[in-house]
Amino acid sequence: MASWSEFAADEPRLADEIRLLLQQYGPGFGYLATVRADGGPRVHPVSPVITDEGLYCFVIESPKRRDLERDGRYALHSFPPEERDDEAYVAGWALPVTDPVTVARVAALGRAAPQVDWRLFEFTVDVAMLTRRDQATHLGATHLGAGRPQVRVWLDPRAAGPTRRSDVASSEARRGRHGFDTRRPAA
Repeated sequence: MASWSEFAADEPRLADEIRLLLQQYGPGFGYLATVRADGGPRVHPVSPVITDEGLYCFVIESPKRRDLERDGRYALHSFPPEERDDEAYVAGWALPVTDPVTVARVAALGRAAPQVDWRLFEFTVDVAMLTRRDQATHLGATHLGAGRPQVRVWLDPRAAGPTRRSDVASSEARRGRHGFDTRRPAA
């Protein structure tokens, strides 16, 4: 499990481009996928906070927080820009942050309201992906998303095969690399 700072040190340009997509509308904005108790995915919008030290997210009392506390696997996807269909994706483990100095520093950066029942999680980075799609001009008209996508992927070199945490059930054999049950029918 790599921290955001370890990922950024290994692939600084990719980390900068992912950070720009996640923060393109000011504060961070993306979609957080977690794993429900029945193994299915749950997706909600969130406002991640990226610092030089880590990728963090404040999560209020909710099903997604219970998912993270129970399982810890996550995927975070950027909101698409208006002018093109670029996308950023990171996945790994959500770890509760208990150090009061770190919590206070990130809370100040993220403008987290002190009266709200939130918990701070640090997101490790096991995989990071950036997809860029150039605008193409065809017969004088611009088509968004046209052309071949350019995909860059970073995998934590220390992670061998599927990422696992010791308390995750052995049903991993039917799960994809990012922990979602890929054989489960859509609900």
